Amino acid sequence: MMDAQTLVDRLGEIVGPQNVLSSQMDLMLYSYDASPEKGMPDVVVLPGSTEEVSKIMVLAHKEKVPILGRGSGTNLTGGTIPVQGGIVVHFSRMNRILDLDIPNRTVTVEPGIITLDLQTEVLKKGFVYQPDPASQKVSTIGGNIAENSGGPHCLKYGVTSNHIQGLELVLDDGTVVETGGKAWDEPGFDITGLFVGCEGTLAMVTKAILKLERAPEAVKTMLAVYETIEDGANTVSAIIAEGIIPATLEMMDNRVMRAVEETIHAGYPLDAAAVLIIELDGMPQGMEECALKIMDICKENNVREVKLAKDEAERATLWAGRKGAFGAVGQVRPSYQCCDGTVPRTKLPEVLNKVIRIGEKYNLPIGNVFHAGDGNLHPLIMFDERDPEEKARVQKAATEILKACADAGGTISGEHGVGLEKLRETSFIFCETDLAFERTLKQAFDPNNIINPGKMIPEAVC
Repeated sequence: MMDAQTLVDRLGEIVGPQNVLSSQMDLMLYSYDASPEKGMPDVVVLPGSTEEVSKIMVLAHKEKVPILGRGSGTNLTGGTIPVQGGIVVHFSRMNRILDLDIPNRTVTVEPGIITLDLQTEVLKKGFVYQPDPASQKVSTIGGNIAENSGGPHCLKYGVTSNHIQGLELVLDDGTVVETGGKAWDEPGFDITGLFVGCEGTLAMVTKAILKLERAPEAVKTMLAVYETIEDGANTVSAIIAEGIIPATLEMMDNRVMRAVEETIHAGYPLDAAAVLIIELDGMPQGMEECALKIMDICKENNVREVKLAKDEAERATLWAGRKGAFGAVGQVRPSYQCCDGTVPRTKLPEVLNKVIRIGEKYNLPIGNVFHAGDGNLHPLIMFDERDPEEKARVQKAATEILKACADAGGTISGEHGVGLEKLRETSFIFCETDLAFERTLKQAFDPNNIINPGKMIPEAVC
C-alpha cells in the first residue's frame, strides 16, 4: 500500500485538500463508533459528489487500499471501524434531497442526509418516510441502508429494505451503477435487496430512491404499566393474535425506566416492572374501537394501568423517553453493549427470563428496551470498558444471550447487523456452507477484499 502522505495528497487532488483529514486528532475521531471497538484509519476523505466517490474508489482499487463508508457512526456492532486502516469515506457533504416526487410518492436523497431531517422535510408535504430508528436524530440514510435499520414503526411498516426502491452504487473499481427505480417490480435479480443490509461490504451507496406514504390522519398513543415483564410480553402476543397490528409495541423494564427518568422525565412509573408503549395510526374511523379493544386485552393480561396520551405534547414526551433510552443508561455505567437478537413473539417471556439469569450469572446490570411487536430484543449490558475483566464477562454474557435467541427459533440481529461484534455468533444461525456462499458473493463484488473488510462474514474455517 502507498505511504500515508502520498495517499493524502492523491485524495486531496480529487476532493480538495480542505476535504481530507489526516491529523492524529482527526483520525482518532473516526477510530470508533457506538460499539466498544476501535481502529485507526490512515486518512478520512469527505467527497461532495458521486464522481468524486468514483475517483476515490478507483484509487483504492488500483492501490489495494482498504476503504469504508461512514455516516454519523451510530453503528452498534463495529461496522464502521477501519480494522485494517486505509480510507474512511465520510458522507457528511453529500446530504441533500435531490428530488421530492410527490406524484410518484418517492424522494431521492444522498446518503449523508440525517434521517430525521429527511422525515421533517417530507412531513411538510403531508408524507412520511416510515423507518424510524431510535438514532434518527443523528443517523444517516446511508447507514440505515447498510444495516437495514428498523425502529419502533417496523412492526406495521417494515424495516428499511421495505422502503428502498432504487440505489446508485459505486463498485470496487469505481464503476457507477443504478438498481431499481421509481417503478415497482422490475424484472431480474433483486440487486437492490442485496445491497440493503450488506453492512457496507459490497459497494458505496451514493443515492437512494425512497418510498413515501401519506401521513396518518389520526394517532393514539397509550402507556400500559405492568407489575411483571412477562405480563407485558404476553400482552404483545395477545394483541397480534387478535388481528390488530399497531404502529408500534415498545417495551422497557424498570432498570431502563429509572435511567430515563433521571435524564428525560418522561413520566414512567418507577415502581413498575415494565411499561408497554402502544401506538395506533391511520384513519380516525374505528380507531377508538380498536383502542378500547387493546385496553381490554391489556386488562386480561394483568395490566396495572393504561394511560392514553391526551395531546401531542404528552405523546412526544413518552417517545422522547423511549428514543433516549440508550443514551440514558450512560449514567448507570460508562459503557454498554446492545444485543439485538430477535425471537418469535411468543418466546419473549422465556428469553427475557434467560437474559435476567445471564445478567445474574455474570454479575452485570442488564436493562431491557426493545421492539416487542416483532420480538427484537435490545438487552443493554452495562459495564466499564476500562475494566478488562468486566469487559470479558460482557462478551461471554452477550454470546449467551444471542445463543438463547437462536435456540428459541430466533436470530442474532434484528437491525444492528453482525459487524465485528457478532462474527463468532454467526455459527448459531449459519453453517459453513451458508457462510461460504456469502463469501462467494463478497468475492464477486469485491475480489480484492478492500471494501469494509473484516465485517459481517467470518473467515473460513480451515
